[in-house]
Amino acid sequence: MVRFDHETRRKRRGYPGPWRAVAAAVLLLALNSGSGAAPLPPPLDARCRTEAAKIAFQPSLPAARRALQETGRLTIVALGSSATAGSGASADDRSYPSVLQAELRRRLPGAEVRVVNKGVGGQSAYDMLSRMQADVIDEKPAIVIWQAVINDVIRDVGEDKLGKILRKGVGKARAAGIEMILMDLPWLPREGRYPHYDDYRKVLTKTAQDQAIALFPRYAMMKGWSNSRQFTPEELVGMDGLHLVDAGYRCLALRLADGIVAGIGPVRIETAGKGKPTN
Repeated sequence: MVRFDHETRRKRRGYPGPWRAVAAAVLLLALNSGSGAAPLPPPLDARCRTEAAKIAFQPSLPAARRALQETGRLTIVALGSSATAGSGASADDRSYPSVLQAELRRRLPGAEVRVVNKGVGGQSAYDMLSRMQADVIDEKPAIVIWQAVINDVIRDVGEDKLGKILRKGVGKARAAGIEMILMDLPWLPREGRYPHYDDYRKVLTKTAQDQAIALFPRYAMMKGWSNSRQFTPEELVGMDGLHLVDAGYRCLALRLADGIVAGIGPVRIETAGKGKPTN
């Protein structure tokens, strides 16, 4: 019986050896870069920052800055519904709070950064207000990012009622010395399904303005990503037309990280064993 090893099999079938595979990859790259081929899309992180100069987000975060200076730690609670929990993401570490934590740890190398995910799918703003003490205040964060209102829109709870709930939530966080970032509603390809969508967005905007807190411009950013034509629709929003998928969540987290780091500014960590400024 004649031995028929894998090398012989590969040669007889014309399979490329390792050097041929490398050559083929180089040739394919050259073809893609030629004038006759469609250009490769820019890296995802660069596309996430489309129109970043036009859609600014730079909150003032003195409590977070003070926490970093005095303790070397930064704790953020992400309070929200399914968009915070990560519905639509392919894995837990693709949710926006997980990506945000990784990004902040990378950008603040001398700090101990923790982003606590307190997203519960299907909850209204009132549901989140009810767990503000246990899920936010008891965690003693410097910042809470409150993503709410989408389920209130779907159920049409009433704009006046929503405004009261949001003001109570802001007040609870402020009384505990926690800085709040409200998150705007998402831009949806089919938001016409909800006739009062813009009215509820106005409640969010007015609450942020009246309470002098930051509003993360999620709606404008998502609309900008879609209009830029640098993303396919499937990259941003899932088949349900409501929840983000991996690329959309990463973009969300990157833009939040950009704003939070800029809002904190350069910090010198004074805890024992740490003395270098982190940017």
